Amino acid sequence: MNTVKRLSKCVREYKLMSILSPLFVALEVVVECIIPFVTAKLINNIEANCDLRVIAKYGGLLVVLAVFSLSFGALSGHCCAIASSGFAKNMRHDLFYSVQKFSFANIDKFSTSSLVTRLTTDVTNIQNAYMMIIRVALRSPLMLIFSLTMTIIISRRITLIFLVLIPFLAIALLVIFRRAIPLFKSVFKKYDVLNNSVKENIDGIRVVKAFVREDYEREKFNAAADDVCFDFTKVEKIMAGAMPLINTAIYVVMLMISFFSARMIISSGGSSLTIGDLSSVITYAMQIMISLMMFSMTFVMISMSSASAKRIAEVLDEQSTIVNPDEPVTEVPNGDIDFENVCFSYSETADNETLKNINLHISSGETIGIIGSTGSSKTSLIQLISRLYDVNSGSVKVGDTDVRDYDIETLRNAVSVVLQKNVLFSGTIKDNIRWGKKDATDDEIKEVCRQAQADEFINEMPDGYDTRIERGGTNVSGGQKQRLCIARALLKKPKVLILDDSTSAVDTKTDALIREAFRNEIPDTTKIIIAQRIASVQDADKIVVMENGRIDAIGTHDELIKTNNIYREVYESQTKAGDTVA
Repeated sequence: MNTVKRLSKCVREYKLMSILSPLFVALEVVVECIIPFVTAKLINNIEANCDLRVIAKYGGLLVVLAVFSLSFGALSGHCCAIASSGFAKNMRHDLFYSVQKFSFANIDKFSTSSLVTRLTTDVTNIQNAYMMIIRVALRSPLMLIFSLTMTIIISRRITLIFLVLIPFLAIALLVIFRRAIPLFKSVFKKYDVLNNSVKENIDGIRVVKAFVREDYEREKFNAAADDVCFDFTKVEKIMAGAMPLINTAIYVVMLMISFFSARMIISSGGSSLTIGDLSSVITYAMQIMISLMMFSMTFVMISMSSASAKRIAEVLDEQSTIVNPDEPVTEVPNGDIDFENVCFSYSETADNETLKNINLHISSGETIGIIGSTGSSKTSLIQLISRLYDVNSGSVKVGDTDVRDYDIETLRNAVSVVLQKNVLFSGTIKDNIRWGKKDATDDEIKEVCRQAQADEFINEMPDGYDTRIERGGTNVSGGQKQRLCIARALLKKPKVLILDDSTSAVDTKTDALIREAFRNEIPDTTKIIIAQRIASVQDADKIVVMENGRIDAIGTHDELIKTNNIYREVYESQTKAGDTVA
């Protein structure tokens, strides 16, 4: 019920259509149940040798009823289509907005492929279920009730046939569906695995081809697809038993009605049951059986969508681990940064902490280099500054204020991060740069591109700054992509600029020019540069050496060469490599 209440909030402006659809369904059912009754009257009058006026009267009434039935059905379908499509639209809207509010910790909880499945397959399942609920799910029981009522009015003895068979049919269907529901719940998890296989393959298609791993990827995909197919086959085998069961029930009912009705007509001479009554009872019997069949189909759809509903409700109910305080600070005064006894881990249940007892002071305007081996938690350290994650203990301060006291948007506009994985979006170069400032002028864009050493290659492109970037930036090189991302970050005019190994694909000369531009153009901005190359941080005011989630040493290049083994080993290995190449 909690899931139903949560998803019902997505109906919103489509409440009227959601109410009108079942209302028109009810009217359609009433008219359809009247038609066989009028038809029986017509047949009885024809059998009694009535004149043409009586036939015309009943015939005209049947035409009017048919028009009303058609109209109510069409209106119901129209309202149902609008309501279900709108409901799905709102659900996708709410899901997307929920994901946008997630912290990195929340995103880590749900895999990308799982979120895609929830936004597509799961929403479609619920849309179909909602469509059936507001139309078919109401039509079936109403048709069942009205048809039984009309059968009782015509002949109570014939009604006993339904009352005996319907409970047996209902129990049999219930047994079938109870076996199928658990399989529906598991199959969507396997859909996530299948989508993840597709996403990984598409994202890494160049690597796959470079290493000639197409056969391996095909095998992995086939394994995931076969797993989904196996579960769906099991469900279909179970569900396949429902249709023969319903058809058998329909044939048995028809035979029994025909047999007992014929005996009643012959034995009573048509006084207790007429031929017209028999035709209407047969019609009502078909309506009752079809109603049961449609109701069973609706039950299947609802059962299948219940797993989808829970998966969507999980995302909608997920609360971001990072939220604004009640009275947030809305201005970052400067780029001072302080780590005070910071400990951090990505999971509350993790045995080992990612960062341990970090104490570090960075003055506004300083250039700080961070060096460390892979897995030394360099990226984890800088992600705390812009509050992409929250510390487990201790505090991180920017401008002498704990980052948890800032308005999140204010903080992230003041702390500009160029992450390890550079992402560009479909659109022109200008469109991508304006992510840093949506109302930036062309001159502002050109200036930051000049600082990021991107203006030269942009001007060489056929359309210059209006050159279109393909999805993911596939039509620019790694170094060009990095420089565009740096320009995008500079456009925000941040108090703190963080480059997370963001010049790794840039040659050393361009790297040096970028750092020189930083010194000359943004001297008051705090600059934190994570790098693998010593040359990228050699001229920094301070260099932080990290090892196993701890700060191993802090100092200038000359100081660390003399006092820190890790730094000296990295420097010597890179220097020797450079000499060898030379």
